[in-house]
Amino acid sequence: MKIIKQIGIIFSVCWISMVIEEFFPGIFPASIIGMILLFFCLAAGILKIEHIQEKADFLLENMSFFFIPAGVSIINYLDILENALVQLIVICAVSTVITFVVTAYTVTFTMRLLRRRKKS
Repeated sequence: MKIIKQIGIIFSVCWISMVIEEFFPGIFPASIIGMILLFFCLAAGILKIEHIQEKADFLLENMSFFFIPAGVSIINYLDILENALVQLIVICAVSTVITFVVTAYTVTFTMRLLRRRKKS
């Protein structure tokens, strides 16, 4: 019963985010709205981490499975991608470096905040 409850909570948040996206199109995709909504529910104490922990862990552990259809469908567009191969490689390289740098600074900043918090 616990698993069904957790799935229900996660799917409910997803459904609510899709409804919000329908009323306010173009602001954010439903997936982003859902993450923001889930964050606010957890931060406000409406939901506890225990309410979704097991199913969230399961989904995170199997996240790569959800990318298989997108990866396979890219094969249908190889002719288009070949024309922009250099641009795609540059974009991937630059975005990867930017992601690494932002992640490193975010971790450093968070660690400093945690150290300050422990000292206080």
